[in-house]
Amino acid sequence: MNAQTVPVRATADMLTRRVIHVTRGRGHGPIARLMSPGDLGELLKPFVFLDFIDTRDQPKPRASDYGLHPHSGIATLTWLYEGEVNYQDTTGRRGQIAGGHVEWMRAGGGAWHGGNFGDGDGRVRGFQLWIALPPELELSEAISTYLAPHEIPASGPVTVLLGQHGACSSAITPPSPINYLSVRLRAGERWTYRPPAGHAVAWAAVSTGELELPVTARAGEMLVFAPGEADIEFLAHADAEFVLGSAVPHPHRLVSGQYSVHTTEAALREGEARIDKIGRALVRRND
Repeated sequence: MNAQTVPVRATADMLTRRVIHVTRGRGHGPIARLMSPGDLGELLKPFVFLDFIDTRDQPKPRASDYGLHPHSGIATLTWLYEGEVNYQDTTGRRGQIAGGHVEWMRAGGGAWHGGNFGDGDGRVRGFQLWIALPPELELSEAISTYLAPHEIPASGPVTVLLGQHGACSSAITPPSPINYLSVRLRAGERWTYRPPAGHAVAWAAVSTGELELPVTARAGEMLVFAPGEADIEFLAHADAEFVLGSAVPHPHRLVSGQYSVHTTEAALREGEARIDKIGRALVRRND
């Protein structure tokens, strides 16, 4: 499992879906990798990577530290609570997203994308999530979408990044049955998540504050819930912001390369060949 992953024992008074793992992942400067395909990603697929970004106690990397890099077979969603990051990708998009914005990059059969924290002095805080694509999309044409706050539906404490909650549906169509929500609770407030039918996979990651689940969850921690479809109840001990993912389990293998995750070795070879071709074209363009 990830570094600092702690099994959590169930107690007799647990009335909601129990927590089976807590992790702070592996940190690299202001970015902590909370999940990878080789550890929690295998348990939580189609969710395969999760990074928590927070520059509060870390110096920002130089703008050149995060250049273009390739992916295939997966889709990436970047969600910022505060701060700004620059982005570019090989679909031809380039710009900046700020707090309350979403970047969605479905790499499909191959794309390069990248970004950096820019030169601003403010705190950058958010999450970057990677999702394994089903066979019908893992070699599809790459697409990218950038959403401003007014394009992201919200209801009460919940912002719907992917999927549906209550009467709100995301502007982005999920590649498979997935909910990805951002939730903000005030100290003392309770909120209960009722997963849709079939959403046996569920996890949460805390950005700020402290939650009771009934185990205590603090900023920077990711929690994995036991498989099943029981409700999940959250109580905020302090003002809290967190993300929650649930999904129908991905019924395919995770066949991973250096930059890619596919469902078969053949699809991986094709995806890696495509990103290599795009990379060589980038080199020629910059010569």
